[in-house]
Amino acid sequence: MKRIYVDINETPPLHRWVALSLQHLFAMFGATVLVPIITGLDVQAALLSSGLGTLLFLVLTKGMIPNYLGSSFAFIGPIISVSASEGPGAAMLGALLAGIVYVIVASIVARIGVGWLNRLLPPMVIGSIIIVIGLSVAGVAVGWALNDPLATADGPQYSLHAVEIAFVAMLVTVIANIYFRGFLSVIPILTGMIAGYVYTAIRYPQWIDFQSIVDAPWIVTPSEMFTKHMLTTQLFEAFGSPSAWIAALIIVPVAFVTLAEHIGHLLVTGSVMERNLMEKPGLHRSLLGDGLATSLASFIGGPPNTTYGENIGVLAITRVYSRNVIALAAVFAIIFAFVGKIGALLMTIPKPVLGGVSIVLFGIIAAQGIRMYVENKIDFAEKRNMVIAAIILVTGIGGFKLEFHNIHIENIVANLTIDNIAMATFLGILLHAILPGKETAFGTAKNGEEQPNTTEKVS
Repeated sequence: MKRIYVDINETPPLHRWVALSLQHLFAMFGATVLVPIITGLDVQAALLSSGLGTLLFLVLTKGMIPNYLGSSFAFIGPIISVSASEGPGAAMLGALLAGIVYVIVASIVARIGVGWLNRLLPPMVIGSIIIVIGLSVAGVAVGWALNDPLATADGPQYSLHAVEIAFVAMLVTVIANIYFRGFLSVIPILTGMIAGYVYTAIRYPQWIDFQSIVDAPWIVTPSEMFTKHMLTTQLFEAFGSPSAWIAALIIVPVAFVTLAEHIGHLLVTGSVMERNLMEKPGLHRSLLGDGLATSLASFIGGPPNTTYGENIGVLAITRVYSRNVIALAAVFAIIFAFVGKIGALLMTIPKPVLGGVSIVLFGIIAAQGIRMYVENKIDFAEKRNMVIAAIILVTGIGGFKLEFHNIHIENIVANLTIDNIAMATFLGILLHAILPGKETAFGTAKNGEEQPNTTEKVS
């Protein structure tokens, strides 16, 4: 058993609690604010819905799943399409309905249990999916690490300066994780980001828009936030528009894609914590929390929420599973949503810095999948295991996906994508179901072996 520094029901001392929570906030920030920037939604609303959604998720999962919820990338295309044709109110209606899909699936899972999932997802398949979840986004991290963040020409521009910044952030993160002792060893991501930011400010100050921090207001009032794009009003207007309802249906199927992502993230979190979270507190509770958080975000004007791989990576690196650390990170997100200068400061974190620490985060997630192979003693001399793992890994990491273009519903034309993680998961489940020799996918590890207790806590 791995050492656990702070377990789920424990709370670190206040000064360490704050730093650990800020670490989670910084880990999720880049991706969470990128979604509203792309879709035209409000960044501050995204932060608010992220914080409130995470708190709601923690309550509904009885504080037993320390996941942070941020903006979902899967909904970007449909939100843009629907917003362009029927307005953002219809897009928010679609997000609301997508959250309701989660609630419906959660009620089904609560009724019939997860035994069927255990049969569909043996350790060999789960391990492969976990690797895919980590490595499928490796290109994003590497892209941030390699390219000039100020490039304005079409396409990314390679920059040795960006590599330099990313290397500093990554190196400091690794050194902090491996060589630092005590509390500093459990905030390597925060340490790496701060070091990378300071190094950038010294070496390449033109990469940090300090003026945006100066120009940002200190306080953004709730009325200013909710009237900025009038999204809440437009959502209620969409309720009475038949065309808006038809447009919203373009977004609803994406929920089934993110459902697969959600299950994968829950499996990863369970692997990191060495607990069966699918059964306790249960998949139905995590689905309910994720779904209601997404529906809540639609009323605020933020993008749909999803559990975040970046923050699962933080859990794996730090072995700090405290729900109170996640809860305080959510509270910080809510506060920062109303403090314009802090939001502006976080927006100035250079992409190469995010890339450097993300290389470590995403790699740690993938390593958890390999660890599952080893601990369950998966035999890859078995052709069945080799073939299924190969297909899951190549389709998932390679970006194999299904795209349906020019879907016409009345006067709306939209595209629907079933992403690589969902496709890899589906193919793995299908192959495991139809190929003979299912027992080999469960490995040969002995159940019930007593593990040494090496628990260690941060004082």
